[in-house]
Amino acid sequence: MTHLSLREAVALYLCRGIGVSTILALKQKAELSELFTFSKPALCQLGLGDHIAQQLVTIDWPKVDSILAQCLSSKIQIIHYFDTHYPESLKQICSPPWLLFCRGNNELLHQPQIAIVGSRSASRLGMDNAYDFAKQLGDANFVITSGMARGIDGAAHRGALQSMRGTIAVLGTGADVIYPKRHDELYWRIVEQGLIVSEFLPGTKPHGTNFPRRNRIISGLSLGVLLVEAEIKSGSLVTARYAIEQNKEVFAIPGSIRHSLSEGCHFLIKQGAKLTENVSDIIEEVSFLPENSLYIIESEKKQEACLVLQNLGYEVTDVDTLAQRTQWPVEQVLARLLDLELEDKVERVLNGYIKLARG
Repeated sequence: MTHLSLREAVALYLCRGIGVSTILALKQKAELSELFTFSKPALCQLGLGDHIAQQLVTIDWPKVDSILAQCLSSKIQIIHYFDTHYPESLKQICSPPWLLFCRGNNELLHQPQIAIVGSRSASRLGMDNAYDFAKQLGDANFVITSGMARGIDGAAHRGALQSMRGTIAVLGTGADVIYPKRHDELYWRIVEQGLIVSEFLPGTKPHGTNFPRRNRIISGLSLGVLLVEAEIKSGSLVTARYAIEQNKEVFAIPGSIRHSLSEGCHFLIKQGAKLTENVSDIIEEVSFLPENSLYIIESEKKQEACLVLQNLGYEVTDVDTLAQRTQWPVEQVLARLLDLELEDKVERVLNGYIKLARG
């Protein structure tokens, strides 16, 4: 059992460069709650880099207390990695979030979930499919997880709210920030009947880089991901890719070969996703899995990550150069760089990426 106060957990969150992997390593060497009493040299002796050690000895405790007060007033619960409420499924993914900011019924985190994702510019048919699949899966005792974006996400949440199970919205903003604004009513319905989840501090505004990050949480919480409609370069395919890497089931609804919104689904089906025509196609696949069954292909991920890192130095390197060095498609290089960025192993800078020194 790790004895860590919420105040200390938030303080660790505020230290740039400290993720779950670093915290787990530190936990083997010292009580986490004692880190804040150590001198900078003592922290460096634990293996921390100078920059991280400096942050730990200069924690902005008034800011920590302000965050706690803000969460309390907004009825946002903070769940850290060692909290008993933290979902076991997320502990198995690459770069799990250290903190979850939750608004609503956090018991849903531990219920079997199916993620439904798709295009923000969905067709009427796509919206209807998302709504119907979500309601029927909810009636079959699955919680529906999505990202509360326009289009497919919103329709899936609404369908789930008409079922008996509820829904989880994983946001790319703070848990108290409603985005898009048109989902104001939907947001409050989810707070009342479901759960809002974010790894970002309350008040965090929309930012393009945050939405791909949250996709690993959507797939990580779920037994499988259903793609309803998506263009070939849709962000929803990022969620599907995370699901594949996490060895989760991937489902895709086919559509017209003349419609661009079918391209993403057809691409996934060619890659081995299950062609999905009705809810039973999903239920029969996940019913053979233990609840929240977890599998990871960590050795493959590490091998791939090393290949990118081997070709990235401390000087700025652009993506095209990395693609040439690794002989990988640009899309695959970008996907791996996102994972490495989440692991605090690389940093995106002007004109490319650099490797971060490991202290």
